[in-house]
Amino acid sequence: MIKIKYCTDIDRSVLLSNFEKRGWVHVGPEDDWHFYWTSLQTCRCLFNADKNYRLKDDQIINHFPNHYELGRKDLLIRNIRRYRRELLKSGNSIAECVRGTFLYLDFIPSTYVLPVDYNLFLEEYRKNPSTWIVKPSGKSRGSGIFLIDKLSQLKKWSKEKKYRKNASTKKETYIISRYIENPLLISGKKFDLRLYVLVTSFHPLKAYLFKFGFCRFCSVKYNAHLMDINCLFAHLTNVSVQKEGEDYNNIHGGKWSTENLKLYLTSTRGEKRTRKLFDDISFIIVHSLKAARSVMSHDTHCFECYGYDIIVDEDLKPWLIEVNSSPSLTCTTSSDHILKSNLIESILSVVLPSSGIPNCRWDKTPSPESLVNFDVLIDELL
Repeated sequence: MIKIKYCTDIDRSVLLSNFEKRGWVHVGPEDDWHFYWTSLQTCRCLFNADKNYRLKDDQIINHFPNHYELGRKDLLIRNIRRYRRELLKSGNSIAECVRGTFLYLDFIPSTYVLPVDYNLFLEEYRKNPSTWIVKPSGKSRGSGIFLIDKLSQLKKWSKEKKYRKNASTKKETYIISRYIENPLLISGKKFDLRLYVLVTSFHPLKAYLFKFGFCRFCSVKYNAHLMDINCLFAHLTNVSVQKEGEDYNNIHGGKWSTENLKLYLTSTRGEKRTRKLFDDISFIIVHSLKAARSVMSHDTHCFECYGYDIIVDEDLKPWLIEVNSSPSLTCTTSSDHILKSNLIESILSVVLPSSGIPNCRWDKTPSPESLVNFDVLIDELL
């Protein structure tokens, strides 16, 4: 019997315990491995064109070479814009517009890439001044995010950024998005949804939604009328931000299961509207994947678990905020550990053929038993 050899540069118990439970053997990156769960940085090095590294048929890895087409905020926006244009040009009914607004593809807040779209943003802001949120395109965990409600704040930041840039040649793009000022609140607090999406192929597209996502709550109550844009504990749901606040709860970590959310919404908004909300979320995920498909690498050695962040407004309209190529496997609570351990176990069951031996040539059609913790979002071979 073949002993599966795994390699990883991510030291997380939810990963290692699942590998060990299967009897896999840990080896180094220079050894002859079968399964590599790698960080984004290592993945970039591995797929670097200069290295000319060829994966064998019995090797699989947890990232696509250009995973950043979804994971970088500026590229996600670019791909969705292009997708909309292509559907409009082809006359596809999904791209139907009314008074300049997409009926079905209006699932991201108005967003501009800085600095290239600055003049377009300026035109939009002057027509409709409001609060906007600025984020670095390539960072995560809430790093470098701030809100503005005056142009002078953006100009001041831009000047300071140029001053700092003189000491560094590194270019960094940002996105600026219209802030959703009417989020759905529960107990007066803003929250978002973290959902896990497993993609095993982009050509054909095969994607699965993990059934056990969760809500991340702010620790400070939200007040749209007395909005302090500097109080990030009321605006940013990222756990890395919230756990620095004095109101953060270490026991439940400010998290709620999506099942609890469904029960709450069913009792307060009704079953029909709740079901429509989650159908709309699935629609958003599928079309964001389709938006990036044309530029994604066709590499059968790869799969990816994306972390989708969705905000729901008070009208139960879902908005795609961002997609994470490397969602955190850090566990802040016991419930967190159970969920993420279950996630990894379920992913391994789907990406491996029934033999349990990695094989890039199989048709990536998992058994119904393997999909017990996933809902099929799309499988173009079915």
